[in-house]
Amino acid sequence: MDVDDFDHDSHMHSALDLAREAADRGDRPFGSVLVRDDEVVASASNRVVTANDVRRHPELHLAYRACREFEPEERAETVMYTSTEPCPMCAGGMIRAGFDRVVYSVGGDEIGAVTGHEPPVRAATILEDVTDVLGPVLNEEGRRVHEEFNWSATED
Repeated sequence: MDVDDFDHDSHMHSALDLAREAADRGDRPFGSVLVRDDEVVASASNRVVTANDVRRHPELHLAYRACREFEPEERAETVMYTSTEPCPMCAGGMIRAGFDRVVYSVGGDEIGAVTGHEPPVRAATILEDVTDVLGPVLNEEGRRVHEEFNWSATED
């Protein structure tokens, strides 16, 4: 199946729902799903605060799981839909995963405007020649998730 034929809006809605769940739980509002053959094969939401583990960004956690659970050929046919463009740490971790592409809702520049912390390098630069990075998709809805979150109450 061609990844261009995937139901991008539906998968991004799933990622945004996971971001809202993370925020409701007390974590920062980030969520991601892995999709192959237009079906969700794995999902994660941010658990940095509740798991007290800086590595529990959903993108990094799913890259780790994908490397353990899927063959390289399967990962090369997998798309990650994520509520926000992956940070440099997560994008670096995704190099090994070798996904077909990453699709985000809110860009790193936009999240920087909300949080005051713009990433020093964008995911597309880190993943160049490895994984295509596309976005924004459902940008208005994704920005709303971050605007509703109380960023000033979180630690840096």
